[in-house]
Amino acid sequence: MFGDFYITAWETFRYMFKRPVQWREFLHQAWFIASVSIVPTLLMSIPFCVMVIFQINLILSEIGGIDLSGSGAGVAVIREIGPIVTVLVVAGAGATAICADLGSRKIREELDATEVLGIDPIQRLVVPRVLAATVVALFLNGLVTAVGIVGGYIFSVYLQGATPGQFVSSLSLLTGTSDLAIGTLKAAIFGLLSGLVGCHLGIRVKGGPKGVGEAVNQTVVVSFILLFLANSVITTLTLHS
Repeated sequence: MFGDFYITAWETFRYMFKRPVQWREFLHQAWFIASVSIVPTLLMSIPFCVMVIFQINLILSEIGGIDLSGSGAGVAVIREIGPIVTVLVVAGAGATAICADLGSRKIREELDATEVLGIDPIQRLVVPRVLAATVVALFLNGLVTAVGIVGGYIFSVYLQGATPGQFVSSLSLLTGTSDLAIGTLKAAIFGLLSGLVGCHLGIRVKGGPKGVGEAVNQTVVVSFILLFLANSVITTLTLHS
């Protein structure tokens, strides 16, 4: 399985830099993934951000530092919450939709038909979907970051007694452009990995409709494992760099 996944990933990266580029398919898939991901992202980001920021503010209030809640919100949202929520949504909604689509094409023998016509399914179908998942993950990360900061401000100022000016001024105390860049990099890698997993399992479906369902379930599990592993590695490397 791992060997086949590496082959799929290598072929995908190889075809990314070859013409013709399937722009129409890319735009269609980006819109499709965004349409199934935006609402879950909003529904997850608000309670997720509020829960974490509430815990941080409790600690700060115990030491008399509630006016530094902006720093805690910035660290939590920009470094971790944005990419993590992106992980959950892109893998749980986007990658599974990709897998189901390609798996359905596989059992209907559409992929075999494209190969007979001399069209490589990797270049025609996989590359646009992987690129679309990567781009949508970037936008979702920005959306979660914005929602998290605004939600953290409202929650900290109006419910936990933080000073509005201090909250805003302390946002950049522990976080900066480099942290935003790392969070964006995480989101891009997460989107890339989830897209690769969904495409790989989709184009290798076996066993008819039952196989499609099993592949979708495997997509969720494998994506979560890879994405949390990647998050741990990136976080460890960036914190010690």
